[in-house]
Amino acid sequence: MHKKGLLMVNTGNGKGKTTAALGLAIRAAGQKLKVCIIQFIKGSLKYGEIEALKRFNDTIELHIMGRGFTFKSDDIEKDIKIAQNAWNFAKETILSKKHNLVILDELTYLITYKMVPEEEIIEFLKNRPSEMHIMVTGRNACESLINIADMVTSMEAVKHHYNNGINAQKGIEF
Repeated sequence: MHKKGLLMVNTGNGKGKTTAALGLAIRAAGQKLKVCIIQFIKGSLKYGEIEALKRFNDTIELHIMGRGFTFKSDDIEKDIKIAQNAWNFAKETILSKKHNLVILDELTYLITYKMVPEEEIIEFLKNRPSEMHIMVTGRNACESLINIADMVTSMEAVKHHYNNGINAQKGIEF
């Protein structure tokens, strides 16, 4: 068996894509690997896992680059510009080879909402540094991303309390 940088994808309509990726970040940090997390869509809401990750600032670097969920956007052009800047930052980060693992949280939305051309993202990820581990998260991962990935996990929503009128819970959803 040989070692190589893995391209991993957490997708699906169920809860837990980002949470699982952040668990991977903690695992990597525990092995003294350098991790960079880039969040493309989430804004400034205080997510519990993000607050907890600040305790690992010697091994985990975090960049929150969005301004909230795009389907609620009040200025899609501004969101597209922010997403493109974040994608350029992600490319620079990956090419710098300063990290062992880069998590591209909610990158799939940049493709879904056509904020960055799908072909550009796929070609870049296919040609990333060979030792680089990349985790991509987000709903509706496109077929081309799934095809180039080494590992794909689909989170399936079987039941969710939100459907019964129960709001997001502190420590559970955020």
